[in-house]
Amino acid sequence: MSGSRKGASTSSATGTAGVIRIGTRGSALAMAQTGLIADKVAKASGLRIELVPIVTHGDNSTAPLASLGGTGVFASALREALLADQCDLLVHSLKDLPTSDFPGLVIGAIPKRADARDALCARDGLTLAELPAGSRVGTGSPRRAAQLKATRPDLEVMDLRGNVDTRLGRVHPGDLDAVVLAAAGLTRLGRLDAVTEFFELSAWPTAPGQGALAIEAAEHHSAELDGVLAAIDHTSTRMAVVAERTVLAALEAGCSAPVGASALLDGDMLFLSSTVYATDGSRSLTSSHALVVEGSKAERALLPRELGTRVADELLAGGVGEFTTFGGTA
Repeated sequence: MSGSRKGASTSSATGTAGVIRIGTRGSALAMAQTGLIADKVAKASGLRIELVPIVTHGDNSTAPLASLGGTGVFASALREALLADQCDLLVHSLKDLPTSDFPGLVIGAIPKRADARDALCARDGLTLAELPAGSRVGTGSPRRAAQLKATRPDLEVMDLRGNVDTRLGRVHPGDLDAVVLAAAGLTRLGRLDAVTEFFELSAWPTAPGQGALAIEAAEHHSAELDGVLAAIDHTSTRMAVVAERTVLAALEAGCSAPVGASALLDGDMLFLSSTVYATDGSRSLTSSHALVVEGSKAERALLPRELGTRVADELLAGGVGEFTTFGGTA
């Protein structure tokens, strides 16, 4: 893999230089997960891969993530770079990507998903149940904050920003007793040693799309690039995350809304469960449905959206709008 660079370039996936440029945020986690995708793209294409680090507004701001408009704030600068032909592909954490379509761009591939669970990283090897009353637990996610308050209302939930190492570094006497992070990010950074407990999805659903990566391309990309994307797309992952993200879209909820969702394709059955939380953890509502995956390829592609819409409609009919503010369209 070649060294990274910034700025526009005339090379492309079909250019004489034989280079595919992949845009990414410059954080350690973003670079690590983009490196994983770069290896897959290189293997599928046989071409040289070049990483293009891009600084986003979310990276420069220290304000709470929710106040910036949610995790979608990280996607804007990346997308502008792709449209400006500074890169050929983008790699996003799918949970950070708004659910609405972006003019001129498409999600060309969703590789196989990593661990979708959240993980507790606590002092002294403690689990959530073992943390003493009054313990300070850090998270930048309104959904995680609501789940913590619902499970342990005697804890003090603290807003938290920064990269993974910064957050883990806050866990020490006199500061934070624990932080909650995505297991996938910890895995990609080789930091699973910090985990003291994994939260099972059945009781602690995570953000729609968590653990999955999205590869975005220009809508009218080359046939060569289309073949590369098709080679690294993972059908069952795509179906699951589309179902989860459809819940957000149908609720007209932003990426930082207190909504958890978990979908799974098991044989010919697609299962989806989603929970909406009051931000103070006092209330929640869950909807779970499944459907048989059958029909033509085009018909099967529509089923995750049908399932996600069914779950969202039941949540809305159950009155989630009475106890939760979704914070705008995703």
